[in-house]
Amino acid sequence: MKIAVLGTGVVGQTVAARLDELDHQVVIGTRDPAATLARSEPDRFGNPPMSDWLAAHPGVTLAAFADVADGAELIVNATNGEASLPALTAVGADALADRVVLDIANPLDMSKGFPPALWVKDDDSLAEQLQRAFPQARVVKALNTLTANLMVDPGKLAGGDHSVLVCGDDPAAKELVTDLLRAFGWRDIIDLGGLSTARGAEMYVALWVRLMPVLGGTGQFNIKVVR
Repeated sequence: MKIAVLGTGVVGQTVAARLDELDHQVVIGTRDPAATLARSEPDRFGNPPMSDWLAAHPGVTLAAFADVADGAELIVNATNGEASLPALTAVGADALADRVVLDIANPLDMSKGFPPALWVKDDDSLAEQLQRAFPQARVVKALNTLTANLMVDPGKLAGGDHSVLVCGDDPAAKELVTDLLRAFGWRDIIDLGGLSTARGAEMYVALWVRLMPVLGGTGQFNIKVVR
């Protein structure tokens, strides 16, 4: 299927590359394609500039947010949480209507340094805010509880024997996302229920960022829900 990935950072690139490997038609959305392609230096994580990345992934195309949704069955929000609403606004409400939106962003507030706070929590979530802003979209929350390479290849850790969470109000949209998760290699997929349960999934990230330094600064860990 055609899938649009919003965001050109580590998460966006990782997800787009895996979707391309799975033979999906993938387009990455960015605010300004010309400015994105003009960057010639590695990013702050040492990843190559987008032009180099695209050359290494010729099956993936780059487009402005306003142009990515045409024909797409799934839109993946892989932006920084603070950029999520502006990015989806740029895609456009009409373009998002009846589209499945897989939201993997987190509402992290880094203004006071590490560890970050959450700028929405307890009685709301980023996923719910996006759903309210675009009521005709079909928002599903998943994959926000672990690092990018494990999102798309859980077998890299513990043989894939760990858990991923899915939240959403639309059963068919959750089924589409769940099928994609299985294609990534996920076996223990836990349906938390409606989109309001994304509050818990997003608040778990507050624990994740405290576990990371204790575990040597690596993001190569995840939870396993033992029954």
